[in-house]
Amino acid sequence: MNALKFIKGKLGYGVGAVGLDLSYGMFYSFLAKYLTYTLERNGIRNYNLFLLILTPIARLWDGINDPMMGTIVDNTHTRLGKYRPWILTGSCLNAIVLIFLFSNPFKLSGAGLCVYVAITYILWGMTNTLADIPYWSMIPSFTSDPKERNLISTVARAFSGLGQGIVTIGAPLLMTAFSRTTEYSIEKQADVKVYDERSFLFSAIICSACLIIFALVCVGTTKERITTTKSEKFTLGRALQIVKSNDQLLIFMLFSMISNAGWYLTSGVAVYYFDVVVGNTKKQSAFSTASAIGSVVGMLLLPVLTKYMSKRRAYQVSLGVAAFGYAGMSVCAFSGNLVGLNIFYIIGAIGISSMFIAQTIFLADIVDYGEFKMGFRAESITFSMKGFLQKMAYTVQTIILFATNGLTGYSEELHMNNSAAVKNGITAMLCVIPVALFLISLVIFSTKFKLHGSFMDEVTKTVTENQKRRELAQDE
Repeated sequence: MNALKFIKGKLGYGVGAVGLDLSYGMFYSFLAKYLTYTLERNGIRNYNLFLLILTPIARLWDGINDPMMGTIVDNTHTRLGKYRPWILTGSCLNAIVLIFLFSNPFKLSGAGLCVYVAITYILWGMTNTLADIPYWSMIPSFTSDPKERNLISTVARAFSGLGQGIVTIGAPLLMTAFSRTTEYSIEKQADVKVYDERSFLFSAIICSACLIIFALVCVGTTKERITTTKSEKFTLGRALQIVKSNDQLLIFMLFSMISNAGWYLTSGVAVYYFDVVVGNTKKQSAFSTASAIGSVVGMLLLPVLTKYMSKRRAYQVSLGVAAFGYAGMSVCAFSGNLVGLNIFYIIGAIGISSMFIAQTIFLADIVDYGEFKMGFRAESITFSMKGFLQKMAYTVQTIILFATNGLTGYSEELHMNNSAAVKNGITAMLCVIPVALFLISLVIFSTKFKLHGSFMDEVTKTVTENQKRRELAQDE
């Protein structure tokens, strides 16, 4: 019975990640393409500049909003706990905003459309934060045992990868099927089906419905194990001070943001690559399937590696595998070898998947380090930085994407009839630039992150002793 409850709870928890990543997958994989489509067709000529300005402004607000949400979660006390109410509320609101983000219901144009895009863009980030922070913050509340945390993190990342796979594989097929628009290809001498507003909207509606359903499953099947004392009444300034004081959290944010940006860049540029360079949007599904296969194998890689080496060394190997896979992708992408591109993408995705799982585990260690250094725990504030660094990684992605498109003269209306410079720029963003980002991240991690070896053993011992004292105090 206990084993059944354990499996039910952990699988139910993992299902919540599927919904979150369906929404996030639509956001980071297809939003850039949708916005260039909508803005250009509604008379906004300098849309690349507008989007380059919008994304950093949104991140400035996230820098305030995300720690604020972490503070609110840490001080939430309800019958359902402090995490689950926010997971459900945030998921429902995020689903609604996602539909508005991928639509133009008021038929706006010009400045009015820019304002609408800015509002829905920022609201999506806020509502995603409402669900994402409490979701990932639950991991330390389940157990203080490092092995069980690793298992829970692996399950959550597995379901997260499933959500990413579903949207990146399924969306291109759905959007092509939903589309009613064709464009004439000079290269193919035929009309080719391309994405339109209807195709983006219908896909967003499906993802939104799944997000709500999976959030209900997650909240209904999990139970929080509250093991910490009532949180200190934090202010926003205090929350920011906690983040600033945890030096390993700041290092983690830096190397994770850079490596994640490489992955997001591939995901965001793929829709351009198969539309503009390949000229066949359906082939993106095969590319995304390769990613999904690699992600599944990658989930198994980290547990195997950690049997023979430390988490630190396993993470370094994971990044090395990712860089190798992407190097092979670069050769194949420029030569037009799609079979080789997909094969090497499997290798790259294996490393990326293993990297993501390790990063989630590192965050749980960073929570412990915060208690070790500062004398108290702040799970949600610490985990709020996970969502923030993801958004920062997405910002790096969009800056590279829109800047490159602007410099090379990309036109949404031309599709596969864009210039060679545009196609080369898109191909470089797909797989060459990510290699550089992975290697930079590896250097920062290897030289600055210190939560490993005997020092981490000391941190774990101290936190475990603190936990026992808290439990004894509660019993008394």
